[in-house]
Amino acid sequence: MSAPSAMSSSELVGGLQEKAARALPAEHIEDVEGWWLRHTPSCAWWVGTVLPHGDARPGELVPRVVRAEEFYAGHGAVARFQISPGACPEGLDTVLAERGYRRQSLMSLQLALTARVLDQAPTGSLRVRLDDRPTRVWFESWHAVHDHGGDSRSEWDMLDRVERPCAYACAMIGDDVVAVGRAVADTGWAGVFGMATLPEAHGKGAARNMLAVLADWAGAHEADRMYLQVERDNIPADPVRSGVGAAAGQAGHPDALQHRPKLR
Repeated sequence: MSAPSAMSSSELVGGLQEKAARALPAEHIEDVEGWWLRHTPSCAWWVGTVLPHGDARPGELVPRVVRAEEFYAGHGAVARFQISPGACPEGLDTVLAERGYRRQSLMSLQLALTARVLDQAPTGSLRVRLDDRPTRVWFESWHAVHDHGGDSRSEWDMLDRVERPCAYACAMIGDDVVAVGRAVADTGWAGVFGMATLPEAHGKGAARNMLAVLADWAGAHEADRMYLQVERDNIPADPVRSGVGAAAGQAGHPDALQHRPKLR
């Protein structure tokens, strides 16, 4: 296994954000000199942001931002930029602020070795079922927790566009699904997405149990490292953070993301 420190922090963070974009594929994607312009109607904001990872000289930043704004205007949407410190061109924050963008939705990128996640697997596990496609009960359970007010058909279509190997986990109490999550394997890494626990199962270790099963699946798919993105104010994600994030200081580089919609 190659250590995460074998590449620069900016390469690591930028590469993981692009893996996450492949796990959350937008309906419309345009690559403009390394900047990924992504749009999907009626999905969560992170599915349709600009990933501005390509190099750009200071004089090129404003034209690049204008090109992105034109792309979103053509789709009847507002431009949003997902900023990963170190992975985006220097000076982009300043350019965006001068154009009326504001910082919003800080996130944290948690990394861990897959083996470390397995070592932290709880005892007395709940039964966890894995499928390679989302089932109706998986989606309905996820949607019950993470309904962002979008079109559920758009969310289904987004999952159908994922081309990398996937695992959809359902934690069970008896015959009832009480928590769900999914993982996507991509060139040595497995991203964890869609973790959702129904209120009646809080405190029962469902998230940790699913994470352990997803880690076992990741290892079987030659993914010896895992990553998870969580909103910093997402308190229900704490049991997940303690599983993946506990190894972040040893296995990678935490990252802050900024969702920047333009002020109208």
